[in-house]
Amino acid sequence: MPSLPEDWYRGAAWLQLLRPLSALYQWLAARRRLRHSAQQHAGSKPVIVVGNITVGGTGKTPVVIALAKWLEARGFRVAVLSRGYGASPPTLPYLVEADCGPEQCGDEIAMMRRHLSGVIMIDPDRRRALDALELRDDCDIVVSDDGLQHYRLRRDIEWVVIDGARGLGNGYCLPAGPLREPVERLLDADQILVNGNWQAERTQPESGLGQVTEKITHFELQPGDWVNVKNGERLDLETGVKRFTEQSASGDGIQAIAGIGNPQRFFNTLNSLELSVETRAFSDHYPYQAEDLSTWQQQTLLMTEKDAVKCQAFAGDEWWYLHVVASVPETVQETLLAQLNILLADSKNGQA
Repeated sequence: MPSLPEDWYRGAAWLQLLRPLSALYQWLAARRRLRHSAQQHAGSKPVIVVGNITVGGTGKTPVVIALAKWLEARGFRVAVLSRGYGASPPTLPYLVEADCGPEQCGDEIAMMRRHLSGVIMIDPDRRRALDALELRDDCDIVVSDDGLQHYRLRRDIEWVVIDGARGLGNGYCLPAGPLREPVERLLDADQILVNGNWQAERTQPESGLGQVTEKITHFELQPGDWVNVKNGERLDLETGVKRFTEQSASGDGIQAIAGIGNPQRFFNTLNSLELSVETRAFSDHYPYQAEDLSTWQQQTLLMTEKDAVKCQAFAGDEWWYLHVVASVPETVQETLLAQLNILLADSKNGQA
């Protein structure tokens, strides 16, 4: 029997029964936005929010990492702000150190910490975290990992990430559909990044989404190296595929797991690499224990990096994760740079 999320994306007719509840949810969300937006206060550091309007994964975390690294490469000192889903820090807001594990700071933040050298701060109250970052002298720009609907958080630039394979589902708000806010919310975004192929006008054409066409840019999550979960050994993409294909041909089964917002996206990537695997999906942010994966301790097991940060302590010798990189087009980057230069110049003029 299909799950509710599956029905959202296949357009099940029975969901029409939930439309009145969706209308109520949408009304409450609009009131909440107005009330919380009024609580924003001015600050000196530009804030870029990278989020989505759907429930489930879109590829947002790789975009945040790519954005922060791109800004760092251009001399900006970047701080990443996040809720820290699943984190149990000793204090809030919490400054994430280099050795912070997923139990303390959450799986996505532990993954980010591997790739980013700048400040990372977590707090479910994002405005409180931003207040703390405003007092620091080691960051110029703040990138908020998610938080699009956290309207108490001041923002200067909004990027919305959409999973191109699933789009916006049936285009309805919760619970009749997967949307946290109505599709018209995209009209307010500065940039809409589509992970794969999707056209906005396919979803509720009457909403006027044709107006956002010029904001839509397609990007891809590019498969990179295979990394051994246990010891960090790296194999380039082609070498890893060859190795796993030979193992499969010899009769050794290849398993793949994914505990992310949209596990099928990872499995589709493996299929595109022509790898024959048996798959098992876990819930997003699943807290793996050794017994969960003990069946595959002696086998080849493929996973995402988000899974790997939680499996390293008990990983088998042939457990590998696929490192992926969000390939954001240069046109988007240059547009962002122009926006930031204006914001930073205005900030300096205001302080003069």
